[in-house]
Amino acid sequence: MTSIWLAGSIFLFTYALIVSEKIHRTISALLGGVAMILFVIPQEAAFHSIDWNVIFLLAGMMVIANVLKETGLFQWIALQAVRLGKGDPFKVLVILSLITAVTSALLDNVTIVVLIAPVTLFVASTLRVSPVPFLIAEILASNIGGMATLVGDPPNILIGSASGLDFVTFAANMGPIAVIILIVFIGMARPLFQKDLTVLDQDNVDITEVDAAALITDPVLLRKSLIVMTGVIVGFLLHGALHLEPATIALAGATLLMLWGKTDPHYVLRDIEWTTLFFFFGLFIMVEAVVEVGLIEIVADAALRLTGGNLQLTSILLIWFSAIASGIVDNIPYTATMIPIVESLGQVMSIDPLWWSLALGACLGGNLTLVGAAANVVVVSLAEKSGHPISFKHFFRYGSIVTVMSLILASGYVWLRYL
Repeated sequence: MTSIWLAGSIFLFTYALIVSEKIHRTISALLGGVAMILFVIPQEAAFHSIDWNVIFLLAGMMVIANVLKETGLFQWIALQAVRLGKGDPFKVLVILSLITAVTSALLDNVTIVVLIAPVTLFVASTLRVSPVPFLIAEILASNIGGMATLVGDPPNILIGSASGLDFVTFAANMGPIAVIILIVFIGMARPLFQKDLTVLDQDNVDITEVDAAALITDPVLLRKSLIVMTGVIVGFLLHGALHLEPATIALAGATLLMLWGKTDPHYVLRDIEWTTLFFFFGLFIMVEAVVEVGLIEIVADAALRLTGGNLQLTSILLIWFSAIASGIVDNIPYTATMIPIVESLGQVMSIDPLWWSLALGACLGGNLTLVGAAANVVVVSLAEKSGHPISFKHFFRYGSIVTVMSLILASGYVWLRYL
């Protein structure tokens, strides 16, 4: 019992530091992780808890994105988005959000935000507006779109592996509600973001005078990068048949691109978001500690016992509890913790609604806070590096509204379709 109280206290204190932003979130997470190693769990268990699939996937895609950035591709895409939106910041925000959501369903949403964030920063500088509302909208859209398929969001991959659900089944069940929530989110975008899209400089760039072709600075490297990127995408889609983790495919693509593109590894690796990766090191260790002492399982079991074994109440409670918990501890380790609990509940009631409830809650809960999902942390780090920090409170102001809306729709969907 002492270990439970100690782990809980360290976790809550660390989380309070992250929310207060008095200390950089990476330092806060590392402090919490080190404290857990010193006082709660053995260092072997702590180091083993780090999900290297997530770390190497992020690192590999960051390398590819850094090489692509040097070709001018991001500037070219940004220009097309600005032209399509006719220079209207709100229209451009909607276009980038839709692109992010749709592509997040085809690839994992972490990969998408790594690629779309540099585009967004260039778009904002072109329009002379703050990139913050664009980036927040893209985070929210990536988590909404990512929940639609088996490969779109890391929690879905974990659930699919445990439940035996295939890609088509997952899309048929999660896709419809993802589309509904995305449509409502786009409808909410104007009242949510319009006031933050104020032009900082009235002397706007005349986008009709910009030569799009001139933005591509290295056509040869671009062709090589696109070939490698296509191979990586195909690898992601076939990773199950290939018996390879997405992280392995991303690292292979990054290595091949550096070799084939003859890029300087010192330069490319220097621009990896190391603060993001080390934040996850600390976070994984902290979550492993609270899991190891049984704290998460105690809380989850107590919450589910409130339903008295009723399938309808259990399913709805699972959606909301998963969302809140995922917003606190990150949806990847939370999902891994809840899978055995759902499997045990499935022995006394129908398990299918529970799988979808867990997936919906975990994915949508990623929009609740800055640490709710890996995509959030990546975008925030990129924003901070560009001189446009996004505070915990600032994000929560938008994320909480969208999350509540999404959970209401998700609860109705589960109730009407499965219950």
